[in-house]
Amino acid sequence: MIIISYNTVDMTLKAIETLYANTQHTRFDCVVFDNASVDGSAERIGQAFPHVRVIASYDNIGFARANNAVAQTCVTPYLLLLNPDTETHSGAIDALMKFARNRPQAGIWGGRTVFADGGLNIASCWAAPTLRSLFFRALGLTAMFPQSRFINPETYGSWQRDVIREVDIVVGCFLLIGRPLWRNLGGFGHKYYMYGEDADLCLRARKVGFRPAITPDAQITHHVGASTPRNEEKAILVMKSRATLIADHWPGWKIGVGLFLMWLWAGLRFAVTRPFTNSTHPQRRQSAARWTAIWKRRAEWLTGYA
Repeated sequence: MIIISYNTVDMTLKAIETLYANTQHTRFDCVVFDNASVDGSAERIGQAFPHVRVIASYDNIGFARANNAVAQTCVTPYLLLLNPDTETHSGAIDALMKFARNRPQAGIWGGRTVFADGGLNIASCWAAPTLRSLFFRALGLTAMFPQSRFINPETYGSWQRDVIREVDIVVGCFLLIGRPLWRNLGGFGHKYYMYGEDADLCLRARKVGFRPAITPDAQITHHVGASTPRNEEKAILVMKSRATLIADHWPGWKIGVGLFLMWLWAGLRFAVTRPFTNSTHPQRRQSAARWTAIWKRRAEWLTGYA
């Protein structure tokens, strides 16, 4: 069990508490890698859970590198990556392990995530981005037709994550992988500082014949984005990771078109929200500021991670 924490001490403590309380049949070791938090995370976690191994980093080395560093020290047959802003439901880990043993061809396994109010959080898995998905997103049609599998393929349309299904991408907030496959793939790509590393890992696994899948029997609560509260900063990191995925996994002739569609997506949002820069409506003003920041820094995210 690997948890990467960054200034989320209270949530991390809750994640560990529910992990142990709700796992009955699976033996595991838990390692927390703290990415140079300033909220006393390493000390408080170590005091509350002396049986958990806590690694306190002096530098924030990012999600991908931190997981890779911990994984190198593990000898277990499986690695489970769990976000610090999660709460494990009863039997979730046991169900996920059973699913993995019954479906070895998946190679990577995930579960179902919900919000704190119990509503479905679709972000336990995604389909890989395509020219079609980027085109519809750039035009704003995905927001208009969120339940359409054709227009909004990356979210799998109206699927409620209530049945077992093969997926392109299992999200790293709750991702189980066999250690031999992790080792063969070289773990997460180091270039992915934040976001996209899980998509890259799953797409590389698919290229060598595995078929990641999720099960609704393994459910957790995910309090999304606790370690990246600045909305525009998170958006820029996501855009940067998507540009990198396009460059890494698309054929050469598609890459330029894909990056253009991302440019168009941001440009249209900037143009539409610009009149609200000085709006008295807080949400409209915030949206305008967010897209202005994203647009001004387009050269940064279009180049992706080096």
